[in-house]
Amino acid sequence: MSPAPGEQELPSTLGRSAKEAQRTWIKAHDSAVEQYGEGERAHRVAYSAPKHTHEKVGDHWERKGNRRKGPSDPKAARPRQQGGRSGEGVDEQASKQHLYDLAKRLGTEGRSRMSKPDLLEAVRKANRTETREARS
Repeated sequence: MSPAPGEQELPSTLGRSAKEAQRTWIKAHDSAVEQYGEGERAHRVAYSAPKHTHEKVGDHWERKGNRRKGPSDPKAARPRQQGGRSGEGVDEQASKQHLYDLAKRLGTEGRSRMSKPDLLEAVRKANRTETREARS
């Protein structure tokens, strides 16, 4: 039996993540493929699913832990037709302290002087950098 479409198309960041995050993405992807067909829409749906229970940290996804479950950014919270911007996997609902701790883990310079929006952007940038390095 051949692997499900979601298993074949699992993004590299999820491939480096816990099995639970992988299962969430695969299940959402395969369901979206059944409903909408293969393509960009199925991938958008699949990427929104792990944002409810996981957040992107560096080059992989981690469980949000004891923090609240729910969408991490406006795009994951809205129906497709309403749009919104993506937080790139960073939980925008997290506390400033949590974001500071992530920035520290990711080696972000100047984090102690950053506002919450600055920390969000710094974590996004560090995530992009680590993902790019992991792919090469």
